[in-house]
Amino acid sequence: MEKEVKYPLLENINSPADLRRLSEKQLPQVCKELRGFIIDSLANNPGHFASSLGSVELTVALHYVFATPEDKIVWDVGHQAYGHKILTGRRDRFHTNRKLGGIKPFPAPEESEYDSFIAGHASTSISAALGLSVSAKLEGKDQHVIAVIGDGSMSGGLAYEGLNNLSNSQNNLLIILNDNNMSIDKSVGGMSQLLVSMHSSKIYNKVRYAIAKGLKKVGILNERRANAVIRFNNGLKAILFRKHNFFEGMSARYFGPINGHDVLELVRMLRSIKDMKGPRMLHIHTTKGKGWEPAEKNATEWHQPGIFDIETGERIVSAGGSPRFQDVFGETLVELAKQDKRIVGITPAMPTGCSMNLLLKEFPERFFDVGIAEGHAVTFSAGLAKGGALPFCNIYSSFMQRGYDNLIHDVALQKLNFVLCLDRAGIVGEDGPTHHGAFDLAYLRPVPNITISSPYDECELRRLMYTAVQPDMGTFVIRYPRGKGSLVDWRCPLETVEVGKGRLMREGSDVAFLTLGPLGKVMESVIDEAEKQGVSVAHYDMRFLKPIDTDILRQVGEKFRYIVTLEDGCVTGGLGSAVVEYMSEKGYNPTIKVMGIPDKFVEHGTPEELYRVCGMDKDSVLNAILNFKNL
Repeated sequence: MEKEVKYPLLENINSPADLRRLSEKQLPQVCKELRGFIIDSLANNPGHFASSLGSVELTVALHYVFATPEDKIVWDVGHQAYGHKILTGRRDRFHTNRKLGGIKPFPAPEESEYDSFIAGHASTSISAALGLSVSAKLEGKDQHVIAVIGDGSMSGGLAYEGLNNLSNSQNNLLIILNDNNMSIDKSVGGMSQLLVSMHSSKIYNKVRYAIAKGLKKVGILNERRANAVIRFNNGLKAILFRKHNFFEGMSARYFGPINGHDVLELVRMLRSIKDMKGPRMLHIHTTKGKGWEPAEKNATEWHQPGIFDIETGERIVSAGGSPRFQDVFGETLVELAKQDKRIVGITPAMPTGCSMNLLLKEFPERFFDVGIAEGHAVTFSAGLAKGGALPFCNIYSSFMQRGYDNLIHDVALQKLNFVLCLDRAGIVGEDGPTHHGAFDLAYLRPVPNITISSPYDECELRRLMYTAVQPDMGTFVIRYPRGKGSLVDWRCPLETVEVGKGRLMREGSDVAFLTLGPLGKVMESVIDEAEKQGVSVAHYDMRFLKPIDTDILRQVGEKFRYIVTLEDGCVTGGLGSAVVEYMSEKGYNPTIKVMGIPDKFVEHGTPEELYRVCGMDKDSVLNAILNFKNL
């Protein structure tokens, strides 16, 4: 008996050119197969689930209408790009997605010519695509450029900077707004509400285009006059329809909203606006998790659900053991908030991801989700602090890069009492180089008026949070990793720790081992093994990078001729650099081995694999300690 082919159309699509050979009436079946393939693949190999299901029809329509890769699609964030990867020659390798050496978790030009621009962080697509479109114009290329952005990413300031510059240069950029009224958690802010109510007249747009074409033909309308007319007509349209369209105020012609799950309507609309000149926006409505009922009902839970049972629709979640650092943070924050009415919580669109949803549940009036707007989160927190509140601003480490100037100018310069909690610090795993929290130690250490700390374990996290709320602590940074800690019994009493003071965890005479953060806890077994092999190791948990414990450094400099430092951050500018600087300044001459994330962008894989790639695994650390014998 001949084996049944589960995806008969999809299995013959190895490039968008193959897709474009199909008839339009076959496209709904392609979408059905593509959605099924994504579900089957992600059930056992986890990834970004709901977003990719919601963009299936859009992905098929784009590659069907446009001549990719000559035409360029720029995806925002990249959570929704799995269908794109599958249709562009990576279907047979899709089982390697997010695995070490496999397909990258987000669009990456180095992986495929169909990936026009890097993705991973939000709100970049409009600016990047505008650059590509202007470049095509300058080179005289007949090329279409499409930016795909979600409503959640539209809350980021960079998106508005890109929109604001649409009229400043000649371009034919097409912006597709994928509006699902959801970012990762539910979209917030006025923009979300605007998108829900926005509408446009198709007849009006057709008439306007015909008139403009005629005026250009007789030489009356040039580009400068066209922009002025567009702005005037948009104002007139707002009066006629009693609605002001924000995007048309930016000189972008607006179309929609239309059903983003009707692939035939999408194809028709894209063809009708494809060759129009000037910036345009197509607004589509979609449903996150489309085609998988549990994800449609709870898109937040199914954003990145892990493995799940296809038959039952149940997520397979490991239970028991030690808690996640984020959960210890969330529960401790509620505990502190009950004691201090000044405490408020701020997060850029990640209340569930950082467990600040616990504060939301307990004290909704003291919780603020500002959407995907990290810079605003920091400056908003600064305003709260200036007004007398005590903000806990929780931002993923790699995303905090976007709020760096805000932290310097608006927080540190004013010496504000402000607690910045950097979740996902260090190696994060399968999300890869756009998400590793590699740089925070290095970029924060030079900034005055900042305390930088990292807990050894969950109890230390609680103690550092409690210390941060004490009077006149100023700007207090606490960084901790993604995933579980090491303690089952973590509900220790809340006690202060002395700022700038580390701890001697273990006496030793041969090697000084200086660590920062939970990696120190992980390496306790390594020290045991080193001692079995005849090397006596003194272990110090530094606790603080800034102010660093100079008493420990002086003792180490006087006593040891071999020092090993270990941190879950880049080797340039962090703990190791601080130790080297101190020893040089004070005239000590030990041999120092600095261990951490090397000077490169680290790929994706499991944290265990990546620590090995970076030379930060247990074997590498043991060998570094034992190297004492060879000196």
